[in-house]
Amino acid sequence: MGVLDTFGSLASALLAGIAMLAFAILSLFVTVFVVDVAGSIAGLNPDDGFVVLGATILAGTAILAGGVGFARPEERP
Repeated sequence: MGVLDTFGSLASALLAGIAMLAFAILSLFVTVFVVDVAGSIAGLNPDDGFVVLGATILAGTAILAGGVGFARPEERP
C-alpha cells in the first residue's frame, strides 16, 4: 500500500503543478491585455516588449504574493 500511496501523491503533485502553470499563463495573458488597455487609455503607445515586461512583473509579483502565506507555518500562542 505504501507504493500506491507514493504514486498517488506524485500524481496529485504533478497535476497540481500543471494546473498552477496553466493558471499562471492565463493570468499573464489577462495582465498583458489589462496593461495594453491601460496604456491606450492613458494615451501611451508603448512597444510590445514593454507591455509584456510590465505584465510579467505584475503577474509574477501577484503569484509570489499569493504563495508567501503558505510558506510559513502558523505560530502557536
